[in-house]
Amino acid sequence: MNIAPPPTFTCGLDATLRVISGKWKPLIVYFLAQGPNRYGELRRAVRGVSDKMLIQHLKELEADGIVSRTDYKEVPPRVDYTLTPLGRSLSDALAPLCAWGSENMTEVARVFAEREQWGRAQN
Repeated sequence: MNIAPPPTFTCGLDATLRVISGKWKPLIVYFLAQGPNRYGELRRAVRGVSDKMLIQHLKELEADGIVSRTDYKEVPPRVDYTLTPLGRSLSDALAPLCAWGSENMTEVARVFAEREQWGRAQN
């Protein structure tokens, strides 16, 4: 049986970014930090994510030890997603980024609007 060697990281930020890589993972972690969520609740909270991507990211976060999935084996099916202790520590690490985004939302929106106008002018 061949076992892949453990990944090597250039620094702690590299390790973190590999765990939260993908457009939707940080938002999934953010909403799960508010408490357990069912799939449908996450789907509504993470606006714009497709079912395929949400399922894929949830599976990856579960495999990485960030998210725990509880299947209650009921009919109709009931599944909850929660953050593990490792996931909660990741959420704590992301909190300053959320604060920065909140504090600078107006400026960031202006910059993106300018970028969009510049892109249209180039075409």
